[in-house]
Amino acid sequence: MAEPIKYSEEELVLLLRQRDQQAFSYLYDHYAAALNGVIFRMVEDRELAADILQEAFVKIWNNFTSYDHSKGRLFTWMLNIARNLTIDTLRSKGYKKQSKIAGNENSVSNFTDDGRTADRFDALGIRKQLANLRPEQRSIIDLAYFHGYTQDEISKELDIPLGTVKTRMRAAIIELRKILDYS
Repeated sequence: MAEPIKYSEEELVLLLRQRDQQAFSYLYDHYAAALNGVIFRMVEDRELAADILQEAFVKIWNNFTSYDHSKGRLFTWMLNIARNLTIDTLRSKGYKKQSKIAGNENSVSNFTDDGRTADRFDALGIRKQLANLRPEQRSIIDLAYFHGYTQDEISKELDIPLGTVKTRMRAAIIELRKILDYS
């Protein structure tokens, strides 16, 4: 049996710029679960999360030339695309209309399992690592990454200045990077 192909991030980026299908398959196989976990946390609907994930990968493929490695890692860029698509979906009129229709308490979509489903989708384990942050950082990361709030919305929700939100978010992300690098 042949050993599975492994790419460094640099190799993967180079191949994706060349529109290599095998590299894109590798990208999907290695990142889809983590992106799906983030999307699912925001929408709490498996089918909708799968649809958004598919749309995100189409956008990643079609817009790969806009990826700039000097501005951040590949996963961060893809995560931002997935988050933004999720936020756009949640804010869309079609989604709001559909959620009102599906909001009926007798709806099949109200079925939930034991509550651990969302935890299974948190492939990076970010949710668990939030416990290591200060409470004010934890709440900002939770609102932004798991509930889809913008920084402006977080500012209004927590009744703190936008600059404070940005400072705390940056500090929290730096802290999470340290924690995940040591994990």
